[in-house]
Amino acid sequence: MDEIVNKVAQSGLLTLDLEDYYPKGKRIQIDLAPQLFMGQILKEKDFRLWIKNEDWSKFKDCYVAVNCSADAIIPVWAYMLVAAALSAYAKKVVMGNLDNLETELYTTIIHQLDVMEFEGKRVIVKGCGNLPVPEAAFVMISEKLLPVVQSLMYGEACSTVPLFKR
Repeated sequence: MDEIVNKVAQSGLLTLDLEDYYPKGKRIQIDLAPQLFMGQILKEKDFRLWIKNEDWSKFKDCYVAVNCSADAIIPVWAYMLVAAALSAYAKKVVMGNLDNLETELYTTIIHQLDVMEFEGKRVIVKGCGNLPVPEAAFVMISEKLLPVVQSLMYGEACSTVPLFKR
Protein backbone atom coordinates (compact mmCIF):
# COMPACT_ATOMS: atom_id res chain seq x y z
CA MET A 1 0.00 0.00 0.00
CA ASP A 2 1.33 3.46 -0.89
CA GLU A 3 2.05 5.87 1.91
CA ILE A 4 -0.13 9.00 2.00
CA VAL A 5 2.06 12.05 1.58
CA ASN A 6 1.01 15.46 2.81
CA LYS A 7 2.25 17.59 -0.07
CA VAL A 8 1.02 20.81 1.56
CA ALA A 9 3.18 20.17 4.64
CA GLN A 10 6.17 19.45 2.40
CA SER A 11 5.63 22.53 0.24
CA GLY A 12 7.19 24.97 2.70
CA LEU A 13 4.09 27.14 2.66
CA LEU A 14 3.32 29.05 5.85
CA THR A 15 -0.27 29.95 6.67
CA LEU A 16 -1.06 33.14 8.52
CA ASP A 17 -4.55 33.07 10.01
CA LEU A 18 -5.70 36.51 11.17
CA GLU A 19 -8.22 34.82 13.46
CA ASP A 20 -5.27 33.66 15.57
CA TYR A 21 -4.76 37.31 16.53
CA TYR A 22 -8.41 38.07 17.27
CA PRO A 23 -8.56 39.83 20.66
CA LYS A 24 -10.79 37.99 23.08
CA GLY A 25 -13.37 40.07 24.89
CA LYS A 26 -16.90 41.28 24.62
CA ARG A 27 -17.74 43.93 22.02
CA ILE A 28 -20.36 46.52 22.91
CA GLN A 29 -21.76 49.45 21.01
CA ILE A 30 -23.06 52.49 22.86
CA ASP A 31 -25.57 54.53 20.88
CA LEU A 32 -25.88 58.14 22.03
CA ALA A 33 -29.25 58.61 20.29
CA PRO A 34 -31.29 57.85 23.46
CA GLN A 35 -29.48 60.73 25.18
CA LEU A 36 -30.74 63.31 22.69
CA PHE A 37 -33.56 65.70 23.53
CA MET A 38 -36.39 65.14 21.05
CA GLY A 39 -34.07 62.76 19.20
CA GLN A 40 -32.11 65.65 17.75
CA ILE A 41 -30.37 67.83 20.33
CA LEU A 42 -27.69 67.02 22.83
CA LYS A 43 -28.21 69.05 25.99
CA GLU A 44 -24.94 69.33 27.84
CA LYS A 45 -26.44 69.42 31.34
CA ASP A 46 -28.58 66.31 30.72
CA PHE A 47 -25.73 64.52 28.98
CA ARG A 48 -23.34 65.19 31.85
CA LEU A 49 -25.98 63.91 34.29
CA TRP A 50 -26.26 60.70 32.26
CA ILE A 51 -22.46 60.34 32.26
CA LYS A 52 -22.41 60.81 36.04
CA ASN A 53 -25.23 58.34 36.77
CA GLU A 54 -24.36 55.59 34.29
CA ASP A 55 -22.75 52.43 35.72
CA TRP A 56 -19.64 52.33 33.55
CA SER A 57 -18.25 49.31 35.41
CA LYS A 58 -20.52 47.08 33.31
CA PHE A 59 -18.08 47.73 30.46
CA LYS A 60 -15.12 46.28 32.37
CA ASP A 61 -12.73 44.44 30.03
CA CYS A 62 -14.95 45.15 27.00
CA TYR A 63 -14.15 46.67 23.65
CA VAL A 64 -16.54 49.58 23.14
CA ALA A 65 -17.68 51.43 20.03
CA VAL A 66 -19.49 54.73 20.63
CA ASN A 67 -21.71 56.19 17.93
CA CYS A 68 -25.00 57.96 17.36
CA SER A 69 -27.61 56.34 15.14
CA ALA A 70 -29.72 59.50 14.99
CA ASP A 71 -29.26 62.03 12.24
CA ALA A 72 -27.96 64.65 14.65
CA ILE A 73 -24.81 66.67 15.07
CA ILE A 74 -22.99 65.37 18.12
CA PRO A 75 -20.15 67.54 19.40
CA VAL A 76 -16.79 65.82 19.68
CA TRP A 77 -16.59 66.57 23.40
CA ALA A 78 -19.59 64.26 23.97
CA TYR A 79 -17.64 61.29 22.61
CA MET A 80 -14.66 62.41 24.65
CA LEU A 81 -16.76 62.45 27.83
CA VAL A 82 -17.93 58.90 27.18
CA ALA A 83 -14.36 57.79 26.49
CA ALA A 84 -13.22 59.43 29.73
CA ALA A 85 -15.96 57.64 31.68
CA LEU A 86 -15.02 54.32 30.09
CA SER A 87 -11.26 54.72 30.44
CA ALA A 88 -11.07 52.99 33.83
CA TYR A 89 -13.03 49.96 32.60
CA ALA A 90 -12.94 49.29 28.86
CA LYS A 91 -10.01 47.66 27.08
CA LYS A 92 -10.51 49.96 24.09
CA VAL A 93 -12.93 52.72 23.11
CA VAL A 94 -13.44 53.90 19.54
CA MET A 95 -15.78 56.36 17.92
CA GLY A 96 -17.87 54.52 15.38
CA ASN A 97 -19.67 51.21 14.98
CA LEU A 98 -18.57 47.65 15.71
CA ASP A 99 -16.95 47.35 12.27
CA ASN A 100 -14.85 50.42 13.04
CA LEU A 101 -13.93 48.84 16.36
CA GLU A 102 -12.67 45.63 14.72
CA THR A 103 -10.66 47.63 12.18
CA GLU A 104 -9.07 49.69 14.97
CA LEU A 105 -8.18 46.55 16.91
CA TYR A 106 -6.56 44.92 13.90
CA THR A 107 -4.73 48.11 12.96
CA THR A 108 -3.00 47.99 16.33
CA ILE A 109 -2.34 44.25 16.17
CA ILE A 110 -0.87 44.30 12.67
CA HIS A 111 1.20 47.40 13.39
CA GLN A 112 2.83 45.57 16.34
CA LEU A 113 3.20 42.24 14.54
CA ASP A 114 6.76 41.02 13.97
CA VAL A 115 6.72 39.56 10.48
CA MET A 116 10.38 38.54 10.36
CA GLU A 117 9.39 34.88 10.86
CA PHE A 118 7.91 35.13 7.34
CA GLU A 119 11.07 36.59 5.78
CA GLY A 120 11.86 34.86 2.50
CA LYS A 121 8.95 32.44 2.95
CA ARG A 122 5.96 31.52 0.82
CA VAL A 123 2.96 32.75 2.82
CA ILE A 124 -0.75 32.10 2.54
CA VAL A 125 -3.09 34.50 4.32
CA LYS A 126 -6.02 32.33 5.31
CA GLY A 127 -9.26 33.74 3.98
CA CYS A 128 -12.26 32.02 5.51
CA GLY A 129 -13.12 31.89 9.15
CA ASN A 130 -15.68 32.21 11.88
CA LEU A 131 -14.62 35.44 13.57
CA PRO A 132 -15.32 38.97 12.29
CA VAL A 133 -11.90 39.81 10.90
CA PRO A 134 -12.36 43.08 8.98
CA GLU A 135 -11.53 43.12 5.30
CA ALA A 136 -9.20 46.05 5.93
CA ALA A 137 -7.02 43.73 8.03
CA PHE A 138 -6.24 41.67 4.93
CA VAL A 139 -5.01 44.77 3.13
CA MET A 140 -2.97 45.82 6.17
CA ILE A 141 -1.32 42.41 6.58
CA SER A 142 -0.50 42.35 2.86
CA GLU A 143 1.22 45.71 3.14
CA LYS A 144 3.14 44.49 6.18
CA LEU A 145 4.22 41.18 4.59
CA LEU A 146 5.10 42.29 1.05
CA PRO A 147 8.54 43.71 1.90
CA VAL A 148 9.69 40.45 3.54
CA VAL A 149 8.00 37.43 1.91
CA GLN A 150 9.11 35.43 -1.11
CA SER A 151 5.50 35.05 -2.23
CA LEU A 152 2.09 35.95 -0.89
CA MET A 153 -1.15 34.09 -1.51
CA TYR A 154 -4.71 34.25 -0.23
CA GLY A 155 -7.05 31.39 0.61
CA GLU A 156 -6.32 27.80 1.62
CA ALA A 157 -3.34 25.65 0.69
CA CYS A 158 -5.54 23.58 -1.64
CA SER A 159 -6.81 26.62 -3.56
CA THR A 160 -4.79 29.79 -3.26
CA VAL A 161 -5.03 33.05 -5.13
CA PRO A 162 -1.50 34.24 -5.95
CA LEU A 163 -0.97 37.88 -4.99
CA PHE A 164 2.75 38.51 -5.16
CA LYS A 165 5.94 36.70 -6.10
CA ARG A 166 9.45 38.05 -5.75
